[in-house]
Amino acid sequence: MSWRRLLPIAVTLFAVTVAAAAAPSPTVDDIVARYVAARGGLNKIRSVQTLRQTGRAIAGADRQALVTRELKRPGRTRFEFTVQGVTAVFVSDGERGWRVSPFEGDLDPQALSDEVVQEAAEQGDIEGPLVDWKSKGHQLELVGREVVGTRETHKLKLTLKSGAVRYEYIDVKSHNLVRTDSTRQVRGRAVQIHTTFDNYQKAGGVLFPRLIEVEAAGRPQRLRVVLDKVEVNPPLGDARFEMPLPAQP
Repeated sequence: MSWRRLLPIAVTLFAVTVAAAAAPSPTVDDIVARYVAARGGLNKIRSVQTLRQTGRAIAGADRQALVTRELKRPGRTRFEFTVQGVTAVFVSDGERGWRVSPFEGDLDPQALSDEVVQEAAEQGDIEGPLVDWKSKGHQLELVGREVVGTRETHKLKLTLKSGAVRYEYIDVKSHNLVRTDSTRQVRGRAVQIHTTFDNYQKAGGVLFPRLIEVEAAGRPQRLRVVLDKVEVNPPLGDARFEMPLPAQP
């Protein structure tokens, strides 16, 4: 092919390259706006007043449990974990919490520690911390880009109002949340937790992940949670989150 024929192609390629290089990087607000839109939009997200998710937690071929998570504004959470017909319950209203955990010998309601209540309060944000992050008192900054699995993501540093720091990874193409890195206290030790999200499907017009995998840094075990059902705005009375009276002898 002659230079005369190559020149128009070269000019076109150069123009595209320059345009791509000159395109401004998205801001934090741009990334969050696309993330919110991908989930279904702000109005749909705000319309979720209660949420129930049910599924299976799988830690191995012979280690499975039924799990249910219920959320209700403002900040109420209830988590049930059932193995071979025995159920543990963990509940918080964002300020106080209680548990019944037969696996640990607690058959009567026991108060949750302040540390656990704080973590439950973070989980109790039914919208997620990126939605309206400024008004919630959080701080957010763009760290850069990072490949998570096979996906290129925007890596965001999220400093919650409580001071806890998390890293959120937003898919550059789909704008879905791919992974969250956080630090949790496990038996008095700080452990970095990686939580990945996949298989997004809509319920009530809002996108929710149906596959969640959790692993601790440096440990080979991985917990896989498969959500079989997501219910938006199911009836959840306040009594569902109140501590029951101890059983009478």
